[in-house]
Amino acid sequence: MQRRVRRAANENGMSQARIDAITAKVVACRRCPELVAYREGVAREKRRAYRDQEYWGKPVPAFGAAGARVVLVGLAPGAHGSNRTGRMFTGDASGEWLYRALHRAGFANQALQVDRNDGLILIDTLITAAVRCAPPGNKPSPAERDACLPYLEQELAALDGVRVIVTLGKIADDTVHRIVKASGTYRTPRAAFKHGAETEIALPGSPLATVLASYHPSRQNTNTGVLTEAMLDAIFARARELVQPAR
Repeated sequence: MQRRVRRAANENGMSQARIDAITAKVVACRRCPELVAYREGVAREKRRAYRDQEYWGKPVPAFGAAGARVVLVGLAPGAHGSNRTGRMFTGDASGEWLYRALHRAGFANQALQVDRNDGLILIDTLITAAVRCAPPGNKPSPAERDACLPYLEQELAALDGVRVIVTLGKIADDTVHRIVKASGTYRTPRAAFKHGAETEIALPGSPLATVLASYHPSRQNTNTGVLTEAMLDAIFARARELVQPAR
């Protein structure tokens, strides 16, 4: 028993070191001149409601537990959300919906998400994105998505024992499946993107994983009823079911 605990601690420590190294590369990234100019311009000009705050204004790294069995993949940081706070899905309406659902499902210690010092801790969960800089109109170009792809590839390779990858929106879903095609295998045929769709996959270090698709908790979806809180809760209830057998 002690040997298993020690081994798990060592594996988590190695994963943390790898994630920390990727974080350093992400934060320093300046690969896409247009995204660099946009994110830094937003950080200088600011929104009136946040004019007294210092914006992060850099690429946003993954947030959460390095030993996570559940990984959430979003689209990109919000211009006045994560680009301001420096933490994935923090500081905007999408984050309010997401962290409430994570808290209800037991994947977060609280629903409050204000900034990097608010005490929020993710449990068995890591949140990342297909693109790490806030894009104009929240629409990254194909070239910008290509430039960011290696960071997500490296993160998934650094995590051992991932059981669930929740893709928040079609771009995130397509990005994850692109990685599966390149470095993993399908255990079931890829499911077409829709809320609740599941595809069983294998990745190096995570041979028994499931891609679980969800509509993105954007205002466009939540204000129109395309995504409801009950629908989002169902995603994380299913994620809980998928990881539960392992422990």
